Amino acid sequence: MRKIKSRTWKKQRYFKLQDDCMTIWYKSKKAGNTHSTFSVSDVEAIREGHQSEVLLSIADEFPADRCFTLVFRGRKGNLDLVAESAEEAQTWIRGMKKLIENLENMGEREKLDQWIGDWFRKADKNNDGRMNFKEVQDLLKMMNVDMNEHHAHRLFTMADKSQSGSLEDDEFVLFYKMLTQRDDVLRVFQEYSVDGQKLSQSDLEDFLREEQLDGIDIQQQAKQLIERYEPSDTAKLLNAMTFDGFLMYLGSAEGSIFNPQWRGVFQDMSQPLCHYFISSSHNTYLMEDQLRGQSSVEGYIRALSRGCRCVEVDCWDGANGEPIVYHGHTFTSKILFKDVVNAVGNYAFKVSEYPVILSIENHCSVEQQRVMAQHLNHILGDKLLKSTLDGKAPIGLPSPEDLKGKILLKAKKIGGLEESFNGMVEDSQSGEVSDEDETSEINEDNPNRESVCRRVKSKQRLSKELSDCVVYCKSVHFSNFKHSLIHSKFYEVASFTESKARKHLREAGTEFVHHNSRQLTRIYPSGFRTDSSNFSPQEMWNAGCQIVALNFQTAGEGMDLNDGLFSQNGSCGYVLKPRFMREVEKGFDPETPQQRDGYQPVLLTIQVISGQQLPKVNIKEDSIVDPLVRVEIHGVPMDQAKQETRYIENNGFNPVWYDTLRFTIYTPELALVRFVVEDYDKTSKNDFVGQYALPLGCMQQGYRHIHLLSRDGTGIPPSSLFVHIRISELD
Repeated sequence: MRKIKSRTWKKQRYFKLQDDCMTIWYKSKKAGNTHSTFSVSDVEAIREGHQSEVLLSIADEFPADRCFTLVFRGRKGNLDLVAESAEEAQTWIRGMKKLIENLENMGEREKLDQWIGDWFRKADKNNDGRMNFKEVQDLLKMMNVDMNEHHAHRLFTMADKSQSGSLEDDEFVLFYKMLTQRDDVLRVFQEYSVDGQKLSQSDLEDFLREEQLDGIDIQQQAKQLIERYEPSDTAKLLNAMTFDGFLMYLGSAEGSIFNPQWRGVFQDMSQPLCHYFISSSHNTYLMEDQLRGQSSVEGYIRALSRGCRCVEVDCWDGANGEPIVYHGHTFTSKILFKDVVNAVGNYAFKVSEYPVILSIENHCSVEQQRVMAQHLNHILGDKLLKSTLDGKAPIGLPSPEDLKGKILLKAKKIGGLEESFNGMVEDSQSGEVSDEDETSEINEDNPNRESVCRRVKSKQRLSKELSDCVVYCKSVHFSNFKHSLIHSKFYEVASFTESKARKHLREAGTEFVHHNSRQLTRIYPSGFRTDSSNFSPQEMWNAGCQIVALNFQTAGEGMDLNDGLFSQNGSCGYVLKPRFMREVEKGFDPETPQQRDGYQPVLLTIQVISGQQLPKVNIKEDSIVDPLVRVEIHGVPMDQAKQETRYIENNGFNPVWYDTLRFTIYTPELALVRFVVEDYDKTSKNDFVGQYALPLGCMQQGYRHIHLLSRDGTGIPPSSLFVHIRISELD
């Protein structure tokens, strides 16, 4: 097939599916023996036809039925391919879809066997389907194990049932199982097992009641767990669970730290929009930095596919009367506004049916604003909200439930909603509005930046057609909280840079929370962040700010917290704020949370027990991870805290800590807990290994596994931590 990178870069590549049905091997014509591979598990989706910017650019050269795009998980770039024929393209498309489906339907045990098989094939250097002791030693290094040679040889001999001096496939699986014997889990199993061999249903009920603190119908739950996870039919007949079944349960979604009950949409979705935190992206079109980065509609597709519900569009006058999108006064590349609207129309409701807000930063002439309005109306059709829901003058913001399947425009508007209903807005072609935008806001952050941020004129002409597309999200300039309390309308949205928001938070925290109980507020990164880094969204959520816009293209703590908060409630992009932030009279101040009604601090106790198959981070062949675990609490200022375990030398495979960390949390309703695994380095900065963040309220207590994520927020199975969690109220 041809691999396509641009109109001018098209190279022949040979692709084939390996025998494991999990790995795609490919190499170029000229590359000699060098080749590359990727795993089917890395592929998130397959798009048929001209569904990427790259393939659209060569549409006149190659027909759609020969083209397809492999979309990878995380932030890895897409792979755009053109097959020799439509039939060949279909074979690959159907085949890949089937392989992905098979993967998704695999049980935990099959996934583990698959993973072990992958390692076996990697280490079987001479491809004879057997592994001698030297190959096994090399494999242990690759798998992050620094094992005593004598101990490794003893296990090797025990697994070598055929006594041939090498291990075949199933013998290697046996070797691996001896290697990964979970003494930490065995200890728990034997504590609750009356005979040390199995857990009777009654033993399992005791464990669920005393350790896991599962309170609802424990008898029924124990029965279901045996049915679901016990591999032995004999044990099932006895209503019992063997050690294997116990291990399978603890490694499953039900045994994980995240409570499966909070995975689906469980919150009240019928409250006004301003009562929710909304997953939001800043400069969504950018794939890299803010000065020279590439602009792409892929940025919108990726953000929307991650559950983002507010995307940003910076619009400028383009050639041939067509508005363009890019980061103004910089060297970022430019894309067409209509292509952005197309992408939003196609992907807005693929992962969540709740409303999407298009935050428009408008720098266009009146003529090109009219073109923008035409594109919005023509492309989005009924999805674009053009009038209030019941056609009457509204008295408050509608709810996410009311607005399902709708796209809302956040932009400037001539006059207000009331005037629209009273016929007070003239049918003129345009009107004047005061001009406030990010460019002038950046100036306030950094008065010395003249080239990028010249002061903008104070009045802007606005076309009536574009103004009419704005209903519930009118962008306005913010004066102060007192002025806002008297004059502002529920449908007006103010935007602040992070530094401005921090200033308001310091000086008037309670008023800020109060303001956000009535109307929407958007916060975006400072103009200084030219590298597209992120601030911590937590401090803005503490003030009840709903639209906290982050650079989705940049991995790190900010996005980990965003992913953590929005992993609940069906990952639908909306999370209901705590009651004390929605009710005006509560008077919550994030700086002094102990003064609120219903104040109930908790003690969080985390025993970090062990780690399993942590990924290698250092490319040096002989380097092994020295892992430590840091637990971070993100919440109101009083709750911000970090504690670490000690580091374990030379063991990324099955490190054991049994270290206990304790945290007092004063506002548990706002707290997020982030687990970070690092490779300790005494001479320089620790290397990142894996992380996982979740809301405190979604945590399950007892013995739990934490399935670690990469820096990109994608899974890295079977890497995990094993912990014991207790949350108790403080007197």
